[in-house]
Amino acid sequence: MAVVRRRSSTPQAPNYTREQVAALSKANAEPAWLRDRRMQAWRMYESTPMPYLEEEWRRTDYRHIRWDEAERMIDANGATATAVPAKNLEPLTGAEQGGLLVFVDGQVVHYQLADDLARQGVVFTDLRSAISDHEALVRQHLMTQAVQPTDGKFAALHAALWDYGVFVHVPRNISAELPLHVVCFNTKAGTALGHVLVVLEENAQATMQVEYASADQARQSAYIGATELIVGAAGNLRYVSLQDWNRETFEFSHQRGIVGRDAQLDWVNGVMGSRLTKAFIEVDAVGAGANARVSGFFFADHDQFFDLDTQQNHNAPLTNTDLLFKGAARDQARTLWQGMIKSLPQMQRIDGYQVCRNLMLSDSARMDSIPGLEIEADDVACSHAATFGTLEAEPIYYLMSRGITRPQAQLMIIEGFFDELLQRVPFERVRQRLMDEIEAKIIG
Repeated sequence: MAVVRRRSSTPQAPNYTREQVAALSKANAEPAWLRDRRMQAWRMYESTPMPYLEEEWRRTDYRHIRWDEAERMIDANGATATAVPAKNLEPLTGAEQGGLLVFVDGQVVHYQLADDLARQGVVFTDLRSAISDHEALVRQHLMTQAVQPTDGKFAALHAALWDYGVFVHVPRNISAELPLHVVCFNTKAGTALGHVLVVLEENAQATMQVEYASADQARQSAYIGATELIVGAAGNLRYVSLQDWNRETFEFSHQRGIVGRDAQLDWVNGVMGSRLTKAFIEVDAVGAGANARVSGFFFADHDQFFDLDTQQNHNAPLTNTDLLFKGAARDQARTLWQGMIKSLPQMQRIDGYQVCRNLMLSDSARMDSIPGLEIEADDVACSHAATFGTLEAEPIYYLMSRGITRPQAQLMIIEGFFDELLQRVPFERVRQRLMDEIEAKIIG
């Protein structure tokens, strides 16, 4: 008879101190309001236990992270943009792009912004520069509306110790036609705490892609990040996030989009790297007529573990959210998707949909999907689903009967499975690169 055993020990916390928070703020000559916010977040972090058996964490065992290796803050070591793989630096469309901001080990190593966007008043810069040059805007939006220190232990730690980031602001009635591109690359092991803050004012438009990657390391690393996407009334944001950390990185991130009245957010999230990823991906529809489409694709192999926790909050009537995630797993990998659609009382005539489709490529892999609804209104159209499948013999046989080899037939079917989601990435070059990376995982 099988015996169910409880975990024997709680997770260890990283060994940071209040003095580190104060030293970080002082070293960057931060204004008093930011220093005070960091200290308040630190007190919150100290008083919050490490997440362990709470519902959203109880299926995720991250106790094997070695904080004695991972907790050391990454310091820039003089690496330049030449350390970044060329594929990550390619223009998103054609030869021209709206802006390119490259971080290596948390330090800006390349920056450019198209003259047309600068003349329109578009702000695209690193977060530290924004604090100096656009202090009022940053103070108004930085961890005040979307991600907040109260969201959990790691959110509080991030608020206390974030050390680099990007700030985007598109003024009212401005359309940033050319895409904005951000690359975050680490050459060293340790902890990075990156922040993305995007603010679109009323009737503003922008398209943006952020990429996360790191060089292979023998020592463990941690990424404790936050992403805030704030879309004002009638705004339109297309946002792509691609993560491909090395296999010794543990990611703990909070990501949230706020969508205003009659606004649209089209958000694509790709997860391919890391040893373990625990990501909270949430969208709040806060204005009548708000519309959000959240798409995700993930592929885990070897001993990777991806835990993607999504939430669609309908905080206004006449709102629409549509979530589609597709994932695959092979070898001994494990994936977990937990989804929830929530509505406040009296939030009538909302439409929420979520589905996660899973493709299992080996008997030893494990994939779990847990959709959920928490509806407090009675005039809604909300539904959810989760599906699981394997490579079926019939379509493989059909392709082989046309002269295609079995490995190529399997590859074609898997690529077809992901194609629907990859087509939502608005850049053809990036779609092809992602397909190449999926093929590399399939071949092993």
